[in-house]
Amino acid sequence: MAVPYLISASILSADFTRLGEQIETVEKAGADWIHVDVMDGHFVPNLTMGPFIVEACRRVTQIPLDVHLMIEKPENLLEAYAHAGASNLTVHVETCPNLHRTLQTIHELGCTAGVVINPATPVILLEPILHMVDMVLVMSVNPGYSSQTFLPEVLTKVTAIRHLLDQVNPTANLEIDGGINTSTLPQALKAGANVFVAAHAIFDYPGGIAAGVQQLRALFPA
Repeated sequence: MAVPYLISASILSADFTRLGEQIETVEKAGADWIHVDVMDGHFVPNLTMGPFIVEACRRVTQIPLDVHLMIEKPENLLEAYAHAGASNLTVHVETCPNLHRTLQTIHELGCTAGVVINPATPVILLEPILHMVDMVLVMSVNPGYSSQTFLPEVLTKVTAIRHLLDQVNPTANLEIDGGINTSTLPQALKAGANVFVAAHAIFDYPGGIAAGVQQLRALFPA
């Protein structure tokens, strides 16, 4: 079964004084998921959204909430984010010494489970758990801030992971996050990604949020 092409709109670039309105706009424009970047100021330099933001997002939309935990010891907060309304929880291989258990816990909480790797992390670290995941997320920037420049060297990693997934878990999604826009999305799609996180390219698009979503979606194969 072929995996679908999806857009996950990252609210990291949203106007938080109008968050509910902007989430409704991206949903109506055709975004498939809402991406929530959770950062703890330790694993990454920035500090962002707690479970209350996920809960607020859930109140204004029913599309999946794609919650990316860029935090140390994510196992301590899985339950809080699941109860707040997360649909998918992704954790970094770099922060999870007991990754099998963490992924099992995410599934037990009723969420789909994803694993994330940073640009410098080798693909081989994912191999023991690929059969367990619903999604792999490849960072195409170093995590921590929005509007960074896309790192093209991660494209070979995307292709390698898609090849591995096709062998052991072909229905799993392969997501890419960082610097995704109308120029870089086609490169990532060709490499094998099927879920595309976009922040600046949607919420700061000169023609407006809806047009930003539609410009990205127009790049998908018919």
